[in-house]
Amino acid sequence: MDLHTITTVLRPSGADEVQTWADGHAWLAGGTWLFSEPQVHTDTLIDLEGFGWEPLKVSDAGLEIAATCRIVQLDNFKAPPDWVAAGLIPRCCRSFLASYKIWNEATVGGNLVMSLPAGPMISLTSALEGVCTLWSRDGTERRLPVAEFVTGDNRNALRPGELVRSIHLPLAALRKPFAFRRFTLTNLGRSEALLIGTRDPDDAAILLTVTAATLRPYQFRFPAGVSNAEVRNALDGAIADDRYLDDTHGSPRHRKHLTYLFAEQIRAELGV
Repeated sequence: MDLHTITTVLRPSGADEVQTWADGHAWLAGGTWLFSEPQVHTDTLIDLEGFGWEPLKVSDAGLEIAATCRIVQLDNFKAPPDWVAAGLIPRCCRSFLASYKIWNEATVGGNLVMSLPAGPMISLTSALEGVCTLWSRDGTERRLPVAEFVTGDNRNALRPGELVRSIHLPLAALRKPFAFRRFTLTNLGRSEALLIGTRDPDDAAILLTVTAATLRPYQFRFPAGVSNAEVRNALDGAIADDRYLDDTHGSPRHRKHLTYLFAEQIRAELGV
C-alpha cells in the first residue's frame, strides 16, 4: 500500500543517529503491518535495516534474537541437539496467519510490538522465558520479560521513541521438555487459543503460558504433581472473564473453554 502521509524516510546506521523523536515517527522493520493499511498519523519512517544486527546469536547463555530477525530466518535456525524446547520454533512460526511473502519480510520484533493476542512470536518468546532489551532515546536500555512487555490487545510497555533491540531466550528454558496446544477455526487461520507448557528437568515444575485466547499473555508456575483442580483454581483467580478476547475468530466463552481444556492436557502430558 502507498502511504501518502509519509514525507520522510530515514536510513540511519545506528540508533545514535536518530537525534530527535516526534509524534508521527515510526520505526520500520519488516513493515508488513505498516504497509498493510493507511498510517494517517505517521509522517516519518526510520528504517532499521542499516543497523546490521545479526539475526540470531547462540551463546553459552542461550539464544539472542534480534528484533529485525525475519520469521523465515528463525524458522531455518538449527538449534543444538540438547535444546529440546527449540521444537517450539517451527510450531510457532507456522501459527502465523500469513503467506510466504509475509514470512520473508515480517520480523520477530515487529510481531511483539504489534502486541496482538494471537502473535505467535509472543507465544514463543514468553513461553521460553524471553527477556526483551529495550533501547531508549537517551541511550539507556532496560530489560523486561516478554510476558510483561505485552500489556493488552495491541498494547505494550514501549515508551515514545523506544525500540526493541532483541529478545534473549535463556539456555535453561531452551533445554526444557514442552507441550504445545493450538486451536484455529480454519486450517491456516488465526489462533483462537495457543497454550504452551514447559517442564523443568530438575524439579519437574511446570510453566504454563496462555496466549491468543486472552488479551495478553498469562503465565503460571506449578510444582511437580500439581492437580487439575489446582490448575483450574489458578486460572480462575488470574484470568477474569472479560480478559478473554472477543472477535470474529472466537467468543470469550469458547476461548475460556479451550484454555481450561488445553491446560489440563498440558498438565497431564508434562506431569511426572
